[in-house]
Amino acid sequence: MVIKNEDIRELVVEVPEGHKHLRAVFLLEDGTEVVFQEATIANLVRAYISLKTHPSKESVKLKRVKLAEKKEGYAEWQLLETEQSYT
Repeated sequence: MVIKNEDIRELVVEVPEGHKHLRAVFLLEDGTEVVFQEATIANLVRAYISLKTHPSKESVKLKRVKLAEKKEGYAEWQLLETEQSYT
């Protein structure tokens, strides 16, 4: 699925009532709603900045990993950069 600016009717980024973390809701022209949680947005931004600011990196690949041990407040599932990211 490729989502272009012209496909997005509205983008809402907010902390929903009763929650602590941001959500980004893409409301598409066809009525579809795509919701990203804060951790997913943070991973995308981190990968984007890493790629745009690195002098020779051509790609970034994040893979889903279930952590055996995690920091308090963090989800057990994380998107972590793989070694294959550098080309």
